[in-house]
Amino acid sequence: MSYRICVVCWGNICRSPMAEYLLKEAVADAGLAEAVVVDSAGTSAEESGKEMHHRTRATLARHGHRDLGWGTHRARRFASDWFAEVDLVLAADHEHVRILQERARSAADLAKIRLVRSFDPVAVAAGDLGMADPWYGTEPAYEQTYGEIMAALPGILDHVRAELVRAELA
Repeated sequence: MSYRICVVCWGNICRSPMAEYLLKEAVADAGLAEAVVVDSAGTSAEESGKEMHHRTRATLARHGHRDLGWGTHRARRFASDWFAEVDLVLAADHEHVRILQERARSAADLAKIRLVRSFDPVAVAAGDLGMADPWYGTEPAYEQTYGEIMAALPGILDHVRAELVRAELA
């Protein structure tokens, strides 16, 4: 049985796929690829079927990340019944948390929802857990998103490791 993570933003073309593929790479580098499945979705269907935004791909490439599927990414919408299939839903911003909470069917579903940046101790200490949508900006906005995701990855991996240990003990 795998631990399943779904990263969610608005359209699934910028923030959530960037986080998905950075997290997939981090999971693989940590030797957890056999135990953890990572994917992404949007709260909206308006971008469904579209490729990852070209600036998202360019940012990943500029930082030397290997293509673990981002070249074939297609946007999709997070559906309420997906809560049954995932263990952790990582929202990019507060608005996505609100939408996901509305789609949740139970307290167990609600407990799965976290902000990406809630795993970054610096962001937590600053009280700044939202992630601005880079779609409206240029390269610096995508670099900011990249930095925010990278800062959260160690905390996400620590959380995943703890959950895997807990599942083994259960």
